[in-house]
Amino acid sequence: MKATIVTYSDDFAKREAKELASAAGYSVEDVIGLSKVVKSEFGVGEGKAQELCEVVGRNGSDTLIIDESLTSSQANNLAKVTKVEVIDRERLILNIFAKRASTTQAQLQVQLAELQYELPRLKDAVRNSTAGERAGFMGVGELAIDIKFKALKRRMVAVREKLAKVDVDRSVQRKQRLKLGEPLVSLAGYTSSGKTTIFNRLAAESKEESPHLFTTLTTTTRAVSLPGGRRILLSDTVGFISRLPAYLIESFKSTLEEVALADLVLLVFDASEAPESVHLKLDSCREALQWLGVDVKKILLVFNKVDLVARQVGRHQDDPSLGGLPSVNISATRGDGLRQLRVRMLEMTRRSEPGGAPRAVPHSGPNRRP
Repeated sequence: MKATIVTYSDDFAKREAKELASAAGYSVEDVIGLSKVVKSEFGVGEGKAQELCEVVGRNGSDTLIIDESLTSSQANNLAKVTKVEVIDRERLILNIFAKRASTTQAQLQVQLAELQYELPRLKDAVRNSTAGERAGFMGVGELAIDIKFKALKRRMVAVREKLAKVDVDRSVQRKQRLKLGEPLVSLAGYTSSGKTTIFNRLAAESKEESPHLFTTLTTTTRAVSLPGGRRILLSDTVGFISRLPAYLIESFKSTLEEVALADLVLLVFDASEAPESVHLKLDSCREALQWLGVDVKKILLVFNKVDLVARQVGRHQDDPSLGGLPSVNISATRGDGLRQLRVRMLEMTRRSEPGGAPRAVPHSGPNRRP
């Protein structure tokens, strides 16, 4: 499938949008940067909509990806002008999640997120198609929008009930682990930063590793031995990304609770990236962790892939924008710094020994968009 992307003008936005499109299976034919993406009835300016029609006609794109949230009417209007499928950023991410979901829990979580995505767009679509319809006295009965809304709500309730049954087993397993008194360490961070590779090296596992975004959608926990023979429980979780919809994080809340309950969070970044990219990704991760109720004192920054920047190791750690968070340099593929990482994990998990600080309790977080 060929796609043309419309995103913001900065290099970070362009690169991330291309990575998302690639992860969804698209071949990117063109990337168009704008200072402002969403406006007007087309989601872009009327003149830009006509220009996009010419672009997709010239490069043969089947799909136009708008790297922002669109209403159903904006997407439909733009599709009419360009004569190709139009999807927004949220739909693109959901398509990737649906493609990657391999367990019952992940599939249900994706279904729930998709229903939450459709809810406001259904309202918009039905409103446009049923203009003038009236219900009740002197009307024609129940509004079509009400009927479709109720059907969608029933589906959401059914999915939540199924998800609750699946979550029972994980909750039991979590309680059993807590009784053992072994500290819980969670790998978190930006998607495609190498979290699963780190997990495999520390836990001697062989989970799927991929350069594509969102390879991991479910949580895997294994016992790991630290220096001195101390055991901890290490969890690999779903990655974050900028402008991740709040409802998507909410849908995956049961998975992300492993991060909220952790005694230590290893926040992983790609050390080979430019400092500007690391700053933007750190901001996105901080917002997501704050939404989950993670104490900043439990965060250890892990700069992975230092084998790609051997002459520049340490360029991120001295940056004041990191807020003084402790950090360590590693290469999960080559093994550099893994012993130092284990030592730091040992030091920072001592608070979970008897008499130490209690674990944080996850909460719904502020009413904000991570």
